Amino acid sequence: MSSIPTPHNAAKEGEIAKTVLMPGDPLRAQFIAETYLENVTCFNTVRNMLGFTGTYKGHPVSVMGGGMGMPSVGIYTYELFNFYGAENIIRIGSAGGIADTVQLRDVVAGMGACTNSSFAAQYRLPGTYAPIADYGLLSRAVKAAAELGISMKVGNVLSSDTFYDDNDDSLPAWKKMGVLAVEMEAAALYMNAARAGKNALCLLTISDRPLAGESLPAEERQTGFTQMMEIALALA
Repeated sequence: MSSIPTPHNAAKEGEIAKTVLMPGDPLRAQFIAETYLENVTCFNTVRNMLGFTGTYKGHPVSVMGGGMGMPSVGIYTYELFNFYGAENIIRIGSAGGIADTVQLRDVVAGMGACTNSSFAAQYRLPGTYAPIADYGLLSRAVKAAAELGISMKVGNVLSSDTFYDDNDDSLPAWKKMGVLAVEMEAAALYMNAARAGKNALCLLTISDRPLAGESLPAEERQTGFTQMMEIALALA
């Protein structure tokens, strides 16, 4: 534990739970902590990337923002897995629905994460790596969603390095391959988990449909995605 605190995380040894919920938005982390957790303490305010630890139904759980994009979530999840002893990280984020079967506010579990990123190049693999969720977390999430009466779609998502993509044909091409939604972090999370021998899952709420020109307001993205949050909390 000599590597902590880090330049990005002020937490000390023992202040972060084994299971961490990670929204991109630190204000969503604060909302979850204040709404669902008991005995809450704030372990990080560095760069305003807020992190909290508390209990949910008696179980320790942490929630921390991860920022936008694979470089950001790659740093935070690497430190959580390798320096702070986190065993499970569950991303709870927003995504753009691209499949016709995915509508605004739907909850999606990313079974796999396609990507246009070169994040995997660091591993010098003799081929193409397929980032996937931990099956244990995924199967528990499917069960939790059913018990909560939430219809959750499971399938492939796209982790994109670009939010504003100059190639208008990009998303339609991924849609043809059955990809459900586009986001910006899951692939890096899944690769960091695999390399560390830990567990990860990406749960998403559809905040917009870029091919249809539909979107939700920013405030609802921050505080309104409670179904996804409750599924994730059930895994703690």
